[in-house]
Amino acid sequence: MTEMTMGKALTAAMRRALADDDKTLVMGEDIGRLGGVFRITDGLQSDFGPRRVVDTPLAESGIVGTAVGLAFRGFRPIVEIQFDGFVYPAFDQIVSQVAKLHYRTQGRVKMPITIRIPWAGGVGAAEHHSESPEAYFVHTAGLRVVAVSNPQDAYTMLRQAIASDDPVVFFEPKRLYHAKGEVDLDADIADAAPMGLARVVREGTDVTVVTYGAQVTTALDAALAAEDEGISLEVIDLRSLSPVDYGTVAASVRRTGRVVVTHEAAREAGVGAEVIASITEKCFHYLESPPLRVTGHDIPYPPAKLEQHHLPDLDRILDAVDRVLGRPSGVPEVTA
Repeated sequence: MTEMTMGKALTAAMRRALADDDKTLVMGEDIGRLGGVFRITDGLQSDFGPRRVVDTPLAESGIVGTAVGLAFRGFRPIVEIQFDGFVYPAFDQIVSQVAKLHYRTQGRVKMPITIRIPWAGGVGAAEHHSESPEAYFVHTAGLRVVAVSNPQDAYTMLRQAIASDDPVVFFEPKRLYHAKGEVDLDADIADAAPMGLARVVREGTDVTVVTYGAQVTTALDAALAAEDEGISLEVIDLRSLSPVDYGTVAASVRRTGRVVVTHEAAREAGVGAEVIASITEKCFHYLESPPLRVTGHDIPYPPAKLEQHHLPDLDRILDAVDRVLGRPSGVPEVTA
């Protein structure tokens, strides 16, 4: 085991993929000589050359369109979108071509494209640099959508995504790039948990808290604080947003009888709404109270100085926990 940051774990995963298969390549804006804005591809071009680690023009639609052509010819492109808010120019390519070509050709054409997206807020970034667009892609049939929350998953799941014949939208929480953890660099991805499985990261008995990405850390902090009041929270990291491992979530909710879902994306038609609807269908007779969401507000992402008021924090999660437990609430419920 090696201690490393999430950023370094992602670099190690791409380095391993490039070394193992000469049909794998990395593409994106400033990813070669510069090593990417967050230095996640640092050193890869010097080791594998500019034909394997390709600095592209500033044209996201062109980057993804080129990846589609490469996939047609048997390559496995890893595409870096420089920031979450820059993915929208490539949206047509992703939903109209990447997601549909395998289905439309009855399996004759595979799209083994991994689209890496530095994602979400909490780093004091400028406009268009802290978006949470996951619901758009979750809604699109034909895409796998995953979000990592720790260095080991970053390493293992990125390797799994690159090896997959399905296109994968791979969300990397920017505010966790420097978070450290133990990583087994020698682990065989064939023996690792499939990237479609959720993980119970903390066991509990009173309330199930479902989340993903950087919010996993916030939920674990909330669970630790709740413990001081004698409340036991079970925390589930979804890891995969499409498909969702409802078996793991439903098993937890049947034990606790209560569920809170939290994510920093907007509330309206978000991942949390789908999770709650599906869990209500599967676990209705086990629920002791209505499920609740703790999310970002339904607004454009605010300026950096205000983002702490937008991001779901420990207090908002604990308030929702109090409400599903029928305890007095100190924060008014947001209904808009």
